[in-house]
Amino acid sequence: MNTVNEAIIYQEQLGQPTPVPKEDYSSPYPLFDILPGRRRSSDIIKVEDLERTPGFPKVKLTGFFQADAASFLQDKESLATFGNIQDVRGFRRTRLAAIGDVTQNVSYMLEMDFAFPGRPSFMDVWMDVHSIPLLGNVRVGQWRMPFGMDELTSVRELQFIERGITFGMAPFRQIGVGFHDTNAAKTVTWNVAGFGFPTDFWGDSFGDRGYGMAARLTALPIYDDEEDRYFHLGFDYSLLNSASGTIFFRNQPEFGGPFGGVFGNTANFAVPFFVNTGTLNSNWTNLLNAEAAFGIGSWYVQSEYRCALVDLDRGGVAYLPMLYVQSGYFLTGEVRPYDKTNAVFGRVKPRNALGEGGIGAWEVTARYSYANFNSFQNAISGNELSDITFGLNWFLNQYAKFQFNYIHSFVNAPGLHSNTDIFAVRAQLDF
Repeated sequence: MNTVNEAIIYQEQLGQPTPVPKEDYSSPYPLFDILPGRRRSSDIIKVEDLERTPGFPKVKLTGFFQADAASFLQDKESLATFGNIQDVRGFRRTRLAAIGDVTQNVSYMLEMDFAFPGRPSFMDVWMDVHSIPLLGNVRVGQWRMPFGMDELTSVRELQFIERGITFGMAPFRQIGVGFHDTNAAKTVTWNVAGFGFPTDFWGDSFGDRGYGMAARLTALPIYDDEEDRYFHLGFDYSLLNSASGTIFFRNQPEFGGPFGGVFGNTANFAVPFFVNTGTLNSNWTNLLNAEAAFGIGSWYVQSEYRCALVDLDRGGVAYLPMLYVQSGYFLTGEVRPYDKTNAVFGRVKPRNALGEGGIGAWEVTARYSYANFNSFQNAISGNELSDITFGLNWFLNQYAKFQFNYIHSFVNAPGLHSNTDIFAVRAQLDF
């Protein structure tokens, strides 16, 4: 029902009192007062005590799904090491979120994911308080910690089906408090957060110990919107102190696949971890990350170098490096936009959407990733992994796309040289 008259007729047909329309300046459609006298949750404020600020609160429902499928070709060394990795089909992510503002200077996001087996899980659940002197914007809740350009790029806008190998070394979503802001021209951004570590799927972090911090600083030395040219630099730092006094790093070969539950190749995962340090006894871990990206017209490049310095309880510091370089080019002339507020790549909008006289946007991509989780002097044998990925993205419009990735993954370790080929596809729709 999009009009007042339709709603009034419907109410009369039900034999209910006709509500009095109330104008809401935040929506193109009139809203009604909440009908009194109905049983509701006891933690909701009484209707007669509710004083609505004109235009607030504001809410927008948003969401998306990603349906994935993949097939694996393994050589005998890969089969012997990782087992027979089964083909997978299913939902990688299925999310609903409410975003909006409750007042002029307080905004929020509440996002849940339903693709994890047997449980809805917290994703980004936070509130921002804006225009705070010296700090800018203060955020409280659970969100993606300020570390890594790829991590802070929305999963809706990823150039590949999965983030690069470096994702295995990031604090990512934790519960905490932080602040973020930009300069007036949005050519410099800064972001600092403190959090409980680790945080579980429901936004909880336990223990008398177990804390961390993360910080990100970015600069945009070159930005020419008219000529579609930009150059991005960034530096990230994180300090981790686990509640258990242990830490581990691991990752899959740039295809995570739907979670497998009890039938997965490893517990709760459809695809095994190709690099894995195992559990390391450590009180402190330092993470360092450097970012660089540039774009010229339809061509762009993005790269990050990352390392962990793990202070081991048994003595010594383990150095674990990772990196990736990825690039893309639009065959149909589009430009991958740069989001100055968040200092990441933004949403692609086809010049001619499918069904509107065009064929959508077509993009070819390539990426090289490397991770070395071996530190033999510290008795760590987590394997050495290199991935080469080629991709093809088809954007039907700005809300729907298909992705194809071919991933050649090869693992090196003492006595091991394995090769695995992965053919993966994704269908994505968001609103």
